[in-house]
Amino acid sequence: MAFQSVKLFALELDGPGDAVYSSGEMISGVVTLELNREIRVRALRVLGRGVAAAHWLENRSVGVNTVYNDYTSKITYFRKRQHLIRDNGELTVLSAGRHEYPFSFQLPEETLVTSFEGKHGSIRYWVKVKLHRPWAAVKKIKKEFTVIEPIDINTPSLLAPQAGTKEKMARIWYRNCGQVSITAKIDRKGYTPGEVIPVFAEFDNSTSRSVVPKAYITQTQTFIARGTMKQKRAVVATLCGDILGARRRETWHGRAIKIPPVGPSILQCRIIKVEYMLRVCVDVPGTSKLSLELPLVMGTIPLHPFGSRTSSVSSQYSVNMEWLRMAIPEQPEPPPDYSAVVSDEEAVQNSTAVQPQEDLSGVLQRSLMAYVQEFRLRPPPVYSEVDPNPQPITMRPRCMTC
Repeated sequence: MAFQSVKLFALELDGPGDAVYSSGEMISGVVTLELNREIRVRALRVLGRGVAAAHWLENRSVGVNTVYNDYTSKITYFRKRQHLIRDNGELTVLSAGRHEYPFSFQLPEETLVTSFEGKHGSIRYWVKVKLHRPWAAVKKIKKEFTVIEPIDINTPSLLAPQAGTKEKMARIWYRNCGQVSITAKIDRKGYTPGEVIPVFAEFDNSTSRSVVPKAYITQTQTFIARGTMKQKRAVVATLCGDILGARRRETWHGRAIKIPPVGPSILQCRIIKVEYMLRVCVDVPGTSKLSLELPLVMGTIPLHPFGSRTSSVSSQYSVNMEWLRMAIPEQPEPPPDYSAVVSDEEAVQNSTAVQPQEDLSGVLQRSLMAYVQEFRLRPPPVYSEVDPNPQPITMRPRCMTC
């Protein structure tokens, strides 16, 4: 009859059902108890967990027997506990009716790992509530929530272009059929789902057979346990070119391949990794294909609408170089004519008068931009065919052998 006393035992998280969280955010909700009659409670606890786990089995035959090897690894990213009704050695009496217990806890400030579900492992985050009563089984409720760690592709490393070249000698049986080469390039390394990747490539088919150029995006899931690695690969997008005849060359001027809705890259977990690759390949009949791999990173923060690779990479230098762009134009103007700046009388006076030593102490007190402009517009020095510092006649020539 004890189970009939609890009419409703529910856990609700605040916010929409598809809410997404990240490091440092608050998780809040409410635990609801609706009772048909009075009950005694020992404790009511809320537990928060974040765990990455990898697991698979491998078997091998030993004689007539089969031996199974269990590969398991686990990482706990956070562990929280909150007492809604604390177990202090005495029972708490709850009257019939509805009881609500709000709770909240903060996710760790350290970088968490994005939620993931795979064939041989998972990264899960959940909240669990346990109701402890005397002489009754523990009632449990568990609700998972999604964590996505942001990956901003507006960084120099992810905005850098990716390029490569690969070639091979096609062989059919023991006869060489010629050489096949691939040269490919993409604008950047980081993309977000839904974007289009323009592929620039050149295929050179020097063989005696027709080949088919292709490009596709692959996802590689890597699971690590007990020093052993297990991988699962899948093709998520494809691009097929036209048949390239023998001894012909074809160029792709930005052929588009669209990224489908896929999860972001997971690179920070020690036991589970999710990586993406753009493979540009050539299928040669009768022999193995030639494949060129360009790494990709699937981010969560898309490219800035005003951003580009040039502006993003050089943004750290733009502030320091701004004064130079203002002071010196891209095409410097020619210096003024000598006669337009210095009159004939001033030229005669400058040639006969002794030039005083210029005081440069005030230069350091002025702004650098003003000094550059003054230097650029300063008139040229006085021209003279007579050496202003002639060698004294009485000086004895130095012997080159001494």
